[in-house]
Amino acid sequence: MNLYSSKQQWKVVLLIGALVIVGVTLWYSNHIASQIEQEEMEQVQLWSGAVKQRAELVEFTQNLFDQLREDETKKAKFLGNAFRIIGETSGNQDFTFEADFIVEETSIPVLIYADGHYQLSKNIAPEIVNNVGRRDSLKRAMEAKNAPICFNVSSQCVYYDESNLFKELQATMDDLINSFISETVINSASVPVILTDSSRSAAIRYNNVDASAVQSPDALAAMLEDMAQANPPIAVEIPDRGMNYIYYENSLILTQLKYFPVVQLILVGLFLVLAYLMFSTFRKAEQNQVWVGMAKETAHQLGTPLSSLIAWSSLLEAEGVSGETLEEINKDLNRLQTITDRFSKIGSKADLQDHDVTEVVTQAFDYLKVRVSTKVHFQVTGSTAMAGINKPLFGWVIENLVKNAVDARAGEGHVSAAITLDGDWVSVDITDTGKGIPKSRQKTVIEPGFTTKKRGWGLGLSLTKRIVENYHKGRIFVKRSEPGKGTTFRIQLPAR
Repeated sequence: MNLYSSKQQWKVVLLIGALVIVGVTLWYSNHIASQIEQEEMEQVQLWSGAVKQRAELVEFTQNLFDQLREDETKKAKFLGNAFRIIGETSGNQDFTFEADFIVEETSIPVLIYADGHYQLSKNIAPEIVNNVGRRDSLKRAMEAKNAPICFNVSSQCVYYDESNLFKELQATMDDLINSFISETVINSASVPVILTDSSRSAAIRYNNVDASAVQSPDALAAMLEDMAQANPPIAVEIPDRGMNYIYYENSLILTQLKYFPVVQLILVGLFLVLAYLMFSTFRKAEQNQVWVGMAKETAHQLGTPLSSLIAWSSLLEAEGVSGETLEEINKDLNRLQTITDRFSKIGSKADLQDHDVTEVVTQAFDYLKVRVSTKVHFQVTGSTAMAGINKPLFGWVIENLVKNAVDARAGEGHVSAAITLDGDWVSVDITDTGKGIPKSRQKTVIEPGFTTKKRGWGLGLSLTKRIVENYHKGRIFVKRSEPGKGTTFRIQLPAR
């Protein structure tokens, strides 16, 4: 029976099932993420479209405002000219038009001084006119903005300012610009956005970005370059501020959604790995308990008949049975005693003592020579190499490898052992001239349940691996194998 092949088939089935589940889960998650991503993209597009429309509205309002400014300036100059014409012209000329314009104009503030002394005012609040300090301050402000209109005949000067309506519109325009900037930067789409000046090197306002990066010129330049690659910047000419540029990129949520399936795959993979490791740990612990229990029970079952056989051997010796016969019987009894001792040591703390590995391997080969076919030739090469060894258990390892080699050649061929000292390791190479092991099976030949025999259990090499690795802290693996030419197993033990 080949338990390993059956286990491998179940592993493949479970792996395919797990891949199907993971694939369906990732597909569905990616589908949902794509839908949310599409909605986020639509929100970003709507936001950028709204920014462009508001920018066009600001520009249109600015054009109207500039036209109004020009009209107001013309009206102020016309008012000044009306005062100048009336003041400088003598005779019986008709000034009805100019007088009516001065009377009906109720928006442009005017202060009239004669010889430096206040005379009258128009379109200015009484609390300002009646307060000398505030009135003089207003006069200086008017003079700074517009040159006064002075009359040589009457020594009068007319001081004027922009109309009250124009000032209100100016305040409204400023509010509109500030509102545009605030709504652009503080947006409902959670879009990382930076408003720069015309040089594109200084951030005027920003939101949803790292403040420390904005403060660093190099980091800001890199950030603006990344944003420009994601979306072309929006150029906006803001009144009195020149050309500004709005840089933006996809929202953080949208960026995270793009990587969500990858993160999920990593998490699922980690979960599967952890689950496999936990399952494997528990499985190995259970196998160890089974191994130990089976070994202890085998040792116990062998103990009783072995004691009886030793007693019978003593009785036969007393009755004068041939010494040669008794010697062979005692050899087999000693062998049974060794086997019982081996099984009893499974699960116990390893008792390692320093031994010459070459000597131990030679003893194991000498024992097997007379118990296998004479067509099998044995050879041991190597010099003294000390290692910590439990002789009964390590002898068991050598016997298992040699028996497998003999079985592979149907009781004929050549089996050799080469012992070498490689730095901190003692290497034992067991080589046979058998049929070899295919590459696809070289890593699994030592696993429990793997066997090529019709009635085998696949436990010999697995037990060998446990003795080498768990008890001797060594390593065992297929060093090389070629079909039709043979196999070499290498055992490595810590050198002493």
